[in-house]
Formats: sequence, C-alpha cells, structure tokens
Amino acid sequence: MDEGFALSRRQLLDTARTLAVGGAAGLLIPEALAAAPRPARPRVGGRIRVAYMSISTADTLDPARAGMSTDYARHFLLYSRLFDLSPAMQPVPALAESFATEDLKRWRLTLRKSVVFHDGKSVTPADVVYSLLRHKEPATGSKLAAVAEQFASVRADGPNAVVIDLVGPNADLPIILAQTHFSILPAGRGRVTGVGCGPFKLKTFSPGVRTVVTRNPNFWRPGKPYLEEIEMIGVPDEVSRINALLSGDVQMAMGVNPRSARRVLESPGHVMHAAPSGMYTNLAMRQDRFPAANPHFGLGIKYLMDRPLIKRALFRNYATIGNDHPIPPFHPFYRADLPQTGLDLDRAKWHLQKSGVGITRVPMFASAAAEASVDMASILQEYAAKVGLNLAVNRVPADGYWSTHWMRHPLFFGNNNPRPTADLLFSLFYKSDAAWNESGWKNARFDSLLVEARGERNFARRKQLYGEMQGLARAYCSVSIPVFISLLDGWDRRLKGWFSHPLGNFMGHTFGEHMWWEG
Repeated sequence: MDEGFALSRRQLLDTARTLAVGGAAGLLIPEALAAAPRPARPRVGGRIRVAYMSISTADTLDPARAGMSTDYARHFLLYSRLFDLSPAMQPVPALAESFATEDLKRWRLTLRKSVVFHDGKSVTPADVVYSLLRHKEPATGSKLAAVAEQFASVRADGPNAVVIDLVGPNADLPIILAQTHFSILPAGRGRVTGVGCGPFKLKTFSPGVRTVVTRNPNFWRPGKPYLEEIEMIGVPDEVSRINALLSGDVQMAMGVNPRSARRVLESPGHVMHAAPSGMYTNLAMRQDRFPAANPHFGLGIKYLMDRPLIKRALFRNYATIGNDHPIPPFHPFYRADLPQTGLDLDRAKWHLQKSGVGITRVPMFASAAAEASVDMASILQEYAAKVGLNLAVNRVPADGYWSTHWMRHPLFFGNNNPRPTADLLFSLFYKSDAAWNESGWKNARFDSLLVEARGERNFARRKQLYGEMQGLARAYCSVSIPVFISLLDGWDRRLKGWFSHPLGNFMGHTFGEHMWWEG
C-alpha cells in the first residue's frame, strides 16, 4: 500500500468492527481465505442449460442497466469487477488487487496486471475510470446512478492505479464496487456488446429468449471457469421449470416453490438447496397517487398482512417474518426493539377510514414475476373485504411485468434481491431521489441519516442510525414487506462445486465461475 493512504492499526481495528459481516465493506483478507471453498478435483468441460424465473425483451448486456436476476447472472458471466464478495460478505480482490484509504473519502486502488478483455485489449486505469463515471451520465440510464453520485472524481494514478474521491466518507465503497452494475468495460466502445474480462464470452444474446456463453480460456483467474458452455433461458411458470429440471431438459432451476420442494428432494438425480436471505416480495403503494397519498392508507394495509399465514401457507416456512422495512432479522444492523406489525383488523379499518378511500375499487397488480405475489394478493383481498376495502387483484403476465407494470400503478408488487449492505438497500429503494423508490416516499430526515451513516466508523453508532431509518420506513413509507424469502434452487447432482451465498440464488448468480460438470 502507498504509505500516504495506509490505515493506521487503530483505524483498521475500528473499521473491522464497523464493517461486520453483512453490515458494510470488510477489510480485504487473503483471497484464498475469503473465496468460497474450492472443489477438490474440478474438471473442464460440459454444457448446461439454466432456467431462470423470468426473462424479458428488456434484457440487457449493459451492467449499468441491470434490473433482473437474469441480467445479474449474465453480467457475472461476461464481466469482472474491482472487487467480488465472498460468502462471508467480505470484499475479495478482483481487478483491484489492493486498496488503501486514510479517511474513507479518498481511495487508491492498485489494479491487477496482465488482465485482458475478450478481444485481447489490456485492462487499464482508463477503462476503470470510464466504467465508473458512465453511471453519472443520464444517457447511460444506470440503475445505480444515485449511488454513483457519491463519486466526486475518478482518475488514473499512474499506469496501474486509480484514485476515487467521494463526496463524503463511505466505509462501504469496496462492497459498492463489487456490485455487478459496476462491472469494468472497455473504454471508448460506445454501445455495450458483451465484451468484458469475465469468465465467459458471449456467443448468443436474444433478449426475451436466451443467452449462450462459452468459456474464456484467458480468464485472469487461472484454471477457471470449468464449464465450456452455458445457456440461460427463462421459464416463468414454476411447475414447468421444475418439470424441465426433473426431466433433464435443464440442469439448474432457480426459484423452487416450497410446494415443489418435496418433488426435487425425492428425485435421486437432483439436489435442492435452501438458505435464509434478505430477498423479499413487497407490496408498494405510490404515495404520490390516490389512495396511498394519504399515509393512513399504507398503514391500514400493513395491518391487513397476515405474516404467519404468508410464511406458513405460501412459503412452507421457508421464510422469515418481516416488519415493513428491508433489513432482515439476521442482519447485524437489524433493529430488534421495533414493535412487530401484525394482523389487526380494527386498526386497519380505522386507518383506512381515515384515508378517505371509502368503497372505491382499488386495483392491485400482481404477477408470477414477483414471487408468491398472486397468492399474497388474494390473502390480502380477503382480509380487506372484512374491513370494507374493495381491493381488486389484477393478475398480469410475467413477461414484461417489470417494464410495463412495476412502479406504474398505485398498488403493485415488487420482488427485490438481497443486497450486501444497509446503505445499498436504503440508497436504491428508499432514498427520496432513488430510481427504484417504489412508493415515491420522500423523507428529508431519512436522507440525512443515510449520508451520516455512510461515514460513521463506530459500529454501535452506525447501528443506531440505521435503526432510526428502519423505524421511519416502517412508520411512514407505504411499502409492506411481510416476510423475507429463503432461497430455493434445484440442480442436477452431476454439477459440482456448489456453495451457498447470501446475495441470491445460484451462489449469488456467480455459479458459472465455480461449478463443473461430472456427467
């Protein structure tokens, strides 16, 4: 490390305490220790087909525009990032071989040497500068534009380093840079074509149909990947997806419904993995439109959520009860002293009467694209009828749901993947100007707490700040999160190298780099 940027021993200890697992960016630890356990005898070869829950004509090769699980998986296959995240949620050196910072505001990253893009061009600091700053350009349409606003400047520092200056201190920067949106692209190419320096090269990309990638023999992690070819397809119908898995038409199936778990578990040729996660299906109510413009409406809906029933009946107990904010109970920054919102018809009726909704028919949009939202909507509709609220469930197709329905109606369901830090969750979905602020909620106090928490080194104080934010979201934001969903995946037993990752299905969507075929 450059001596002028090095952390003192005291700063290192403070940062390590603050950046606990799942809470924020941890200290870089040796890659052999931080990475997932490596398979004993991996072999190169094999072709597999992978079934995802959804696919769309809005599928993209541009990591900045990623919004669905299929996008994340595609971009993990094609591109690399400055950091990766280990299963312990610690940042692992990737294209950035090391980093140094003194004040959490200026960061110097030393880049790995001899890395090349798929077309043979060397990865340089100019590519890193371009890849990060493009998120600040409106024309890019970055889903993380609000996060990229933290980049005051990004510049090359010699032939093999980059300096990032932030507008304010942020202990989470390494984890932020590990997000697939911040993948490194070759500078000066204009349109994004899939050329990266990831473990696979693009062979075929048909938005809404399929993606095919082939092994990159020049990947910078020696020996990886192992599979020769991967085909990704979308199968929105869960029964069809499981049938395809059990019949051998696909070798991996994402999003096993708990009702199908026994079918997979009883198949001698298949394995199912279940892991608690921060993923959730939520009901969002736009606070800039009727009826949720009156905050009593959102509160009334929250008291209509029968969380134990949703956990038991919809997820067969493969879920954890939520409390209408996005921090799960097993997160280190979770605020345990907040009263648990529960089913209360009297309170629901009182708030709904205060909202002035009356007997007006209120449409609610649900789809198989948002896991279990159709059944969740039906349960909510039944309870609403008991208090005089006329909720109408509009079930719409999974194809195109995220581009044509999500965030386009007064009431709709979302489905959000796990995020590695509280800062990212709140920055992406709750900050007043966030692109994915599903309810359109605006709260100046919340925004100021978010900025303060980013630069706070002390773990206890940071937890206090995030705790107040959870209380604000629960009380004033019209988003209901009844449960956090465990991740259930099914795969062929001949696929080896599997490990659990809390960031999402299929090993946090990084399966392509680690798995191999023993067929």
